[in-house]
Amino acid sequence: MTGVVAGRERGETRIADRVVAAIASRAAEENADTREVDRTVLGVPVGGTHPARVDVSVHGDIVTARVEVAVAYPQPVREVTRRVRERVRDEVESMTGLTVHNIDIDVAALDRPVPEQRAEHTPVEVH
Repeated sequence: MTGVVAGRERGETRIADRVVAAIASRAAEENADTREVDRTVLGVPVGGTHPARVDVSVHGDIVTARVEVAVAYPQPVREVTRRVRERVRDEVESMTGLTVHNIDIDVAALDRPVPEQRAEHTPVEVH
């Protein structure tokens, strides 16, 4: 990104792609209906998870991004991805001054809650 400094001094500010990616990743993770993505190597699960995977490309003042998230089941995928896209766009634009042109969202998984997160049905004792 190129910006002008007030006063007599003029300079150039460049924001590295990895910084923009970190901002986008953090924004994608802040949605309550997204989850961490399982780690894989060549499509084979290797155990563990990682935050939203983000690839960005910055050309001048224009950003394009690809975000990979898992969506909490049974949340509506279209609605969750819309919110993620809006949040990523808002955060990147407000923190960097760059313009986000396109954000592709890849849903890597529908993540069911683990058993201890599910609502437990406790049996009712009848006396």
